[in-house]
Amino acid sequence: MEPNTELPSRDDALALLHEYTEKAGLLQHALAVEAAMRAHARRLGADEHAFGLAGLLHDFDYERYPSLDDHPFRGAEILEARGWPAWFRKAILSHAPHTGVPRETDLEKCLFATDELCGFLVACAYVRPDRAIGSVKASSVRKKMKSKAFARSVNREDIVEGAAGIGMDLGDHVTFVVGALAGVADDLGLAGVQGEPT
Repeated sequence: MEPNTELPSRDDALALLHEYTEKAGLLQHALAVEAAMRAHARRLGADEHAFGLAGLLHDFDYERYPSLDDHPFRGAEILEARGWPAWFRKAILSHAPHTGVPRETDLEKCLFATDELCGFLVACAYVRPDRAIGSVKASSVRKKMKSKAFARSVNREDIVEGAAGIGMDLGDHVTFVVGALAGVADDLGLAGVQGEPT
């Protein structure tokens, strides 16, 4: 499928991301959600460019505007000022439940479904001896979701609701997204450290 001509290039989106975001963890999260979104676009036969850019930019304003009063509203305003289309800005707004913006399109539903899950999967990879995202198993993820102390900032209800919203079993969705992140493991710094002391 041809990239959506309404949208800027990935290089332009990356430049915008880096303009507002410096923290390595947030940049890693953006790349993770981008990979998961691109995988969902391929699954659905949808616009991979549009899905990918939504993943890349959904939190681009968060480092500068982290409060619920500001994020992602400031981001949507910045995107509007720079000529990004209204449907894309709506998708960015819809990923955060506190905005009250409904998730209606496949893009919006997939963005919500992947956001918190990607954060949780990265946390799961970090505590593995091999630090490899590709080694993370759905059964282990489900177990860790029951531990309130583990990755406590990640909203478990959003992960469950997100999978249901796209009509996927939670375990299947975990496995699907792990596969997507494994494809960019080097970019995420989660390709593994086999053979090194743990």
